[in-house]
Amino acid sequence: MTTPSRLPDRSARRWPLSRIIGAAVLVISVFSVVAMAAGGLALGRLDQQRGRVENIIDPAALDAQALDSALLNQETGLRGYALSGQQDFLAPYTEGLAAEESTITTLRTLVTALPAPSAANLETVIQQAHTWRIRYAEPLIKQVAASGKPVVSPDILAGKAYFDALRARLAAFQADVSAARAQTLHELNDASDTLQVVLIVIAVVLAAIVVLLAVALRRSAIRPLYLLAGAARRVADGDFGHEVVASGPREVDQLAADVNRMRERILAELTALHEANEALTAHATDLQRSNAELEQFAYVASHDLQEPLRKVTSFCQLLQRRYAGQLDERADQYIEFAVDGAKRMQVLINDLLAFSRVGRSAAGETGPVSCAAALAAAQANLENQLTQSGATVTAGPLPVVSAQLPLMTAVFQNLLGNAIKFRGEAPPRVSVTAAQDGTSWVFAVSDNGIGISAEYAERIFVIFQRLHDRATYPGTGIGLAMCRKIIEYFGGRIWLDTDTGTDTAAEGAGAVFRFTLPVLPEYPSLRSQPELPQVQESHG
Repeated sequence: MTTPSRLPDRSARRWPLSRIIGAAVLVISVFSVVAMAAGGLALGRLDQQRGRVENIIDPAALDAQALDSALLNQETGLRGYALSGQQDFLAPYTEGLAAEESTITTLRTLVTALPAPSAANLETVIQQAHTWRIRYAEPLIKQVAASGKPVVSPDILAGKAYFDALRARLAAFQADVSAARAQTLHELNDASDTLQVVLIVIAVVLAAIVVLLAVALRRSAIRPLYLLAGAARRVADGDFGHEVVASGPREVDQLAADVNRMRERILAELTALHEANEALTAHATDLQRSNAELEQFAYVASHDLQEPLRKVTSFCQLLQRRYAGQLDERADQYIEFAVDGAKRMQVLINDLLAFSRVGRSAAGETGPVSCAAALAAAQANLENQLTQSGATVTAGPLPVVSAQLPLMTAVFQNLLGNAIKFRGEAPPRVSVTAAQDGTSWVFAVSDNGIGISAEYAERIFVIFQRLHDRATYPGTGIGLAMCRKIIEYFGGRIWLDTDTGTDTAAEGAGAVFRFTLPVLPEYPSLRSQPELPQVQESHG
């Protein structure tokens, strides 16, 4: 593996990628500050003019209109009161007077922001309105109130002159407000135009800066990175012999050197891994072939030994029947030993054959199986043993699971058979229940037999392992091993419960076997299920 001891002189003279990116960020930052300042000033001016229109001029114009309406209401109410003499006609005058006072209060706060003549005109309007009321309106109201009937005042022409002068001065004030509004709108439009120009300039300059920076970054940084990525991709596609080099900023050259070192290390590790995989594949192939040969041997041995064993058993039984009592006692005993051994060998071979067939049956299609039906079939197969031992089997609601009826029958039959075989002094009592735990059914098969010590909880599931001698408890030691193989074949597990709340794991306290099976989505409960077609055939 060759690694350059230093960067090429040409690469050392180039800017590093951090400096290139820093320069680009600096240019954009400076422009952004300038653009924000210019845009902020233009936007501030626009907002100032808009606020002047919305908060001062337009409210002033509305209040001037309201003041005009209030004065007209006063004049109208006064004229109606004078012509009718009725107090009700004076209501518009009173309301107009209140509206005038409220409007003047508001206008005095707004007029300070208007041109100087506007304030003078407003004060003139206020003074003339006061003069009209003092010299004409209030004397007329007192006169009508004193006489209690309509009065035609000789000062009506003077009152009209006062009111016309008042309206003229108010019109002048409204004209001042309108002129101020027109001027402000003009300045608002100028501010809007200025903002648009600033935004257009910012957009054009920003676009030019982005294009220039993009071209510069592409030539100085992106293109070298693209070439480096292409070389790395070629290595990733499997060409580990391709050397990774790059010509660009210092960081890119350093990255290329690091990637190249990584390529060389991966190449070395892949070579070692390939050799290890070849060895592992060879071992796996040998193990698979060995397992297949062992399974085939168990099946063939148990199957092919049936015929010679039948002959041995038949001839031993024939010798026992024909020569019983004709030879000495020792000879009869030998013949009996031979017959018993042949029978036990036949049972052992049958159990071994059934054990090897689990998962190999041609009719091994799994489907919905009623566990209640499997338990009933197991009880029927053990009818004689159950009757002779006086055993009682109770069962709660059992689910429907995905399995094979013969194999599930074999599981229940082995568990029931063990409960009968390993019973105590009392008649056997066996309980079979099931409960749901998440996505699994948990079955429990408990008895009142002699029990099993916790230290043997795993040993009892090993094939040919026995805890008692054959003379006391006959059997081949395959039953529980077959149960485990069947349950695991259907996706569950089986175990001896050593923690049930009482010391049932001790000898003499009975035994509790538990096993699980997956819940079928179409049969999610323990409620009664419809009759299922019995398509599976029995093993054996």
